[in-house]
Amino acid sequence: MSKTKIKYICSNCGYETLKWLGKCPSCNEWNTFSEELVEERKGRRIKKKETVISKLSDISQEEDQRIKTGIDEFDRVLGGGLMPGSVTLLGGDPGIGKSTLVIQAAAKIQNTVLYVTGEESVKQINIRAKRLGLESENLLLLAETDLTIIKDAIKKNDPFVVIIDSIQTVYDPDLDNSPGTITQIRESTAELLQLAKGTNCAIIIIGHVTKDGFIAGPKVLEHIVDTVLQFEGEKNYSYRILRAQKNRFGSTNEIGVFDMRDDGLHEVKNPSEIFIGEREKEISGSIITSSIEGTRPVLLEVQALVTPSHFGNPQRVATGFDYRRLSILLAVLEKRAALRLSSSNVFLNMAGGIKIEEPAIDLAVCCAIASSLKNISASPGFVVVGEVGLGGEVRSVSHIEKRIQEAEKLGFEQIILPKSNLKSVSIKNKIKIHSVENILEAIQLTIGE
Repeated sequence: MSKTKIKYICSNCGYETLKWLGKCPSCNEWNTFSEELVEERKGRRIKKKETVISKLSDISQEEDQRIKTGIDEFDRVLGGGLMPGSVTLLGGDPGIGKSTLVIQAAAKIQNTVLYVTGEESVKQINIRAKRLGLESENLLLLAETDLTIIKDAIKKNDPFVVIIDSIQTVYDPDLDNSPGTITQIRESTAELLQLAKGTNCAIIIIGHVTKDGFIAGPKVLEHIVDTVLQFEGEKNYSYRILRAQKNRFGSTNEIGVFDMRDDGLHEVKNPSEIFIGEREKEISGSIITSSIEGTRPVLLEVQALVTPSHFGNPQRVATGFDYRRLSILLAVLEKRAALRLSSSNVFLNMAGGIKIEEPAIDLAVCCAIASSLKNISASPGFVVVGEVGLGGEVRSVSHIEKRIQEAEKLGFEQIILPKSNLKSVSIKNKIKIHSVENILEAIQLTIGE
């Protein structure tokens, strides 16, 4: 009787070792090793294929016709729709709406779609589809977790799109490891990738996430697939945001905004109205700014609250904004604007639950903090845009004309922008433009001090 061999695999990077380690020598993460069986393929023969070499100039330049999902926000993030022969990995927290999004898309796709579920029965899928008011003659359902049966079903029915819900439930019978282990996830995804390239069908894989918010399984999983989408949002908010973390066929800067309701996800065509719709106008610490998400300008409200600290270490809390960037801006305000913040608690929030990483909202953050510290509400009708340097200077930002047009469209009368951006403004606008060189000028314009 042969002895079972054990190996340990890092769940973060896929590094393998024969003994357990506390720290991974490859990615330097702690406590990421999990125990798995050493696998050997059971009698699988590799078929030799004829090598085909093509000249770049001989390849047709026409892009394959993308498969439209019928959901504009979904297609926008994908880069125009699903690419035939591609594999898309969709991750997100439990209950965020991943299955709802894909079944709504599946019902609207005009071609044959095979929905493979490993977590629910076909009756449960049917009940959910009826609750969402979905009907489709092209949607096929299969409740199965065996990868061999799934592959046979795909080859037999020849669907345009295949949905796997979820990859953690799928297992390869040639492997002894249980479903959900790193080896099973990695090998099953690799098999599905080869199947997608061979049959030219588009495959959407739903993946679970860890407690840290990362897609469960080794990092190599994200390298295998063509597109990685993250569906995010707070459960207490009805709004959901779809982001592309990797996209071989489009931009990774686009976002799709959805509103979760009782009858499913609804597209939000104009996110700006959502993020600033509930704003209290006459209140200190509130500034409107403009951020570019992909090709779309989005107006949002920056909220700041500055209070005296009665303890030794003042608190610094940021929601939807980089905490380290907030620390830098607080230091700039102290040094360049003479605002004493070292003994105050500072709380910063991007209203609506959206996360912004763009530096173009730096100036709005500084003005919001100054407004809350002085307890003076900002002048009405202002939009503030600009990146702040360590010297207190206001640096130029990209897509300035799109930001101006969005602010004007929503009825704002004045906009503050970097002086260096004035030469980029070629379109005449009704909105009044104020150009500033440093944060002191911007604070003076917004709160009058």
